[in-house]
Amino acid sequence: QVQLVESGGGLVRAGGTLTLTCIASGFTFSRYDMSWYRQAPGKERDLVAGISRNSEHTTYDASVEGRATITRHNANATLFLQMNNLRPEDTGVYFCRREDAWGRGIQVTVSE
Repeated sequence: QVQLVESGGGLVRAGGTLTLTCIASGFTFSRYDMSWYRQAPGKERDLVAGISRNSEHTTYDASVEGRATITRHNANATLFLQMNNLRPEDTGVYFCRREDAWGRGIQVTVSE
């Protein structure tokens, strides 16, 4: 059974830093590209960042380019998203994704 469990969210002040963690289980983590999505209030779920299975390739949404870093640790089946210089518009529910599987999401709220 595929499971993706996010953690590390919470309330952060603008300008702060946050690291989200996704622990994967039920599949061979190293065989899959992984990504983080964000769903802001009243909006659709959008890609924030993605990383290839061997970490050679990463991609970022323009809104977080230069402020976010996606990494993974295949041996521990863990995905990370570090975000710096957080802005109120970064507020939303962040989801870990593996192709057709999603975590339940974790709330991130950035206050001004």
